[in-house]
Amino acid sequence: MDSIKILKIAKNGYIIMSVLFCILGAYLIVFPDCSARVFCILVGVLLILSGIIKIIGYFSKDFYCLAFQFDLAFGILMIAIGAIIIIRSRLMVNLIFAVFGVMILADGLFKIQMSIDARRFGLGLWWRILAVAVLTGIFGAVLLIRPFEGARLMMTLVGITILLEGILNLCVAVYTIKLIQNHSPTVVDEY
Repeated sequence: MDSIKILKIAKNGYIIMSVLFCILGAYLIVFPDCSARVFCILVGVLLILSGIIKIIGYFSKDFYCLAFQFDLAFGILMIAIGAIIIIRSRLMVNLIFAVFGVMILADGLFKIQMSIDARRFGLGLWWRILAVAVLTGIFGAVLLIRPFEGARLMMTLVGITILLEGILNLCVAVYTIKLIQNHSPTVVDEY
């Protein structure tokens, strides 16, 4: 398969996963009474799919090499954590907020670095990625602290965090993944 097709698969997959994260986040905000076990399974599946997309993206030939620069290791980690969450969902119910908080915080920090790199490349909208990455990272850290004891409030907080993560990944996909047509670096398709 040629590199443009692989990059298109990765970009489209990244966008689809971002939208799914936004939908799950919005769902949890509106319906915070979601069963923790169902939540674990949904998050596990989304993590596995996102991990696969990240790994595909890592091996694609992205023009700026920004969106997928940390995604081989992070993709493998997401697949492993997603599988553990699904297989051991009863055990993970108590740990899910901390595990998810660490992953969101780490992704936010990686995306902060990516936004600074995007600025160096001259991408005009780098600051949008930075702003959403900082906000997402803050919410990831708050999940680690677990400031609320009530399940409804925590699930709403998780919903907001997942929604922000989806928006962050959508910004990254739209603003930083560029397709090179005919393998010439002078022609960039905005796709």
